[in-house]
Amino acid sequence: MQKRTLIQQAARSKKIKHDLAPRMEELVPASIFHSEVHTWAKRIGVAPKEIRLRPMKRKWASCSIRGRLTFDSALLHEPAAFRREVIVHELLHLKVPNHGKVFKGLLNSYLAQAAH
Repeated sequence: MQKRTLIQQAARSKKIKHDLAPRMEELVPASIFHSEVHTWAKRIGVAPKEIRLRPMKRKWASCSIRGRLTFDSALLHEPAAFRREVIVHELLHLKVPNHGKVFKGLLNSYLAQAAH
């Protein structure tokens, strides 16, 4: 997932964050992050083949055509709302492989539901 929208704001600071010590106020264990991904996958109705966490320099996440989701391990230090946006974005790529109107509509719908 390229860093855009709400993600654009965090993207500009991502390089700076990597140069600083990790923020401890938002540290989420990897097991909790994986649970968040699985919960959203069930809600969206998709089944990722693999979920990986690793350091990434230019993206917050990516989705392969084979169903592998890779997330930047720096997400473990991000607020829950931001993690949710990245998770939902990547999981939706298992249904819609582009960023067209259908994708944006679904993304906005799921994120709006989560806000309530």
